[in-house]
Amino acid sequence: MEAPLYPDFPFDPSTSGGDQPAFWVGPRHLAGDDGCLFDVVADTLTGLGWTSLTIVRGRHEPDEATEDRQVLRSTVLHISPDALRWAQWCLADEPFHLGDVPIAWQISARADVSSPLASWSSYFTTDVPGEAVTDFLVALDARDGPAAPFAGPGLVLDAVTTHGWLRDIDQPHAAATDPTFTSHISLGEVPPLIQDADPRVLTTETDETGPTGWQAWAEPELGAPCLWAASFGSSVPHDLVAAFAASLSSTAPVLRRVLPAATRERLLQAPA
Repeated sequence: MEAPLYPDFPFDPSTSGGDQPAFWVGPRHLAGDDGCLFDVVADTLTGLGWTSLTIVRGRHEPDEATEDRQVLRSTVLHISPDALRWAQWCLADEPFHLGDVPIAWQISARADVSSPLASWSSYFTTDVPGEAVTDFLVALDARDGPAAPFAGPGLVLDAVTTHGWLRDIDQPHAAATDPTFTSHISLGEVPPLIQDADPRVLTTETDETGPTGWQAWAEPELGAPCLWAASFGSSVPHDLVAAFAASLSSTAPVLRRVLPAATRERLLQAPA
């Protein structure tokens, strides 16, 4: 996994995605989001019948041509037909960061419509493979009770070890990494600002250990910035995290036109 399969067809990062040839690449967890994480997820949600709402902010100067108007797509919110689950594209709204990478999608669910608050939330930064986010959403959409726990945490690690990931020697029941030790998934203390219905999120003191939840990230080089990160609140059902983990660690190649600079040399490539 250290060199392109077809070196005669190099990726040119200066070329826009529409002008690039399409390649099948792997491993998936290092393939990035192809620069189209919004479209991939939004199209999936539309196909599932979710309703989308958009708030557009902008500025229109007097005598300004329509094509010159400054418009910012501020908030795009997708809501499921039963109004128990929703997904928000928040990249345009100055989101907070995970691993110094901006969060692009926040996905939440609640137990019933009488509660205005989410039972749990999950967060995905840019360059999380879109396939993993959409598989998470498909599993969420298919669930009768989006907030009810159905399985234990072992399901998550089973999902990645089935695809060749290795359990952590020190935490075999709580963490795993891919064979190149680049991508990781771990059950540990939830980072600050991760929303969850667990009351301990609000009451934990600075010297106390807070509630635990699943975290996943890719670190191309030790000490280097993360390529992507994903965080799941402590109340996110483990089977939904397992759906994300299974897709993330899948050995099936994915179609890409643009690759992350940090992992381009680590990916196998074959012209589509």
